[in-house]
Amino acid sequence: MTNKLALHTRTAAAWFFALLLFFPIFWLGLMAFKTEAQAIATPPLMFFTPTLHSFQEVMARDHYAGYAFNSLITSVLSTVFGLAIAIPAAYSMAFFPTGGTVGLLKFILSSRYMPGVGALMPIYVCFQYAGLLDTRVGLTIMFMLMNLPIMIWLLYTSLRELPRDILEAARMDGATVFHEFRYIVLPLSVGGIASTALVCMVWAWNESFWSLNLGASNAGTLAWLIASYSSPEGLFWAKLSAASLMAIAPIMALGWFCQKQLVQGMTFGAVK
Repeated sequence: MTNKLALHTRTAAAWFFALLLFFPIFWLGLMAFKTEAQAIATPPLMFFTPTLHSFQEVMARDHYAGYAFNSLITSVLSTVFGLAIAIPAAYSMAFFPTGGTVGLLKFILSSRYMPGVGALMPIYVCFQYAGLLDTRVGLTIMFMLMNLPIMIWLLYTSLRELPRDILEAARMDGATVFHEFRYIVLPLSVGGIASTALVCMVWAWNESFWSLNLGASNAGTLAWLIASYSSPEGLFWAKLSAASLMAIAPIMALGWFCQKQLVQGMTFGAVK
């Protein structure tokens, strides 16, 4: 009886926290199908006639497709280019470490957690001189640099879990470093690479600080579009909710369909 009670208690607690975390998304979806008058009604309306007016206005007037395309291009390309740098870097640190490897890894990770506002002014000036302000190229470079430390750390952890016996056997058979990397390391680390790519692409998609400060109407992402609904007249809650729901829907769908790869990457090496 004690074990059953504990199991039911843990299950109830898990459902409670799951519903608590899901409530903001539920409320966001509820607001998105209201009119502006219904969205600001007091007390909040729980029963109303749903409308797609806010979605239609966001799609038609505010060029949602253009901002969504900017988010897609910058998040995907920044992840691809970041992996092209992070995978060889993590490979060299995992299999050819030196005395300063651990210190370098700590420095790389610490740079990721530096407040962005502290580096905003020099980065803004550099982007201004290079002509990268309000361009997809500039945001792609910024998102890549932002996620590169996490990419290296995650891939380094994943690569360290690879069985060394397989690599030593390949070297004894005459495999070069390139062949070892291409035919052994990459296939065995697909789970870690996939999970790293997914996490960093989600972060790039959701990034708002650099999007708002380095982008504008030409290269603005969905974060810039959502921020534009804050005006001196106030917040347009229904349109803001509709735009936010449309912004998070693609990334939530991606996470749902890629959860297998994400779990494989997170648990890679846990079972020998």
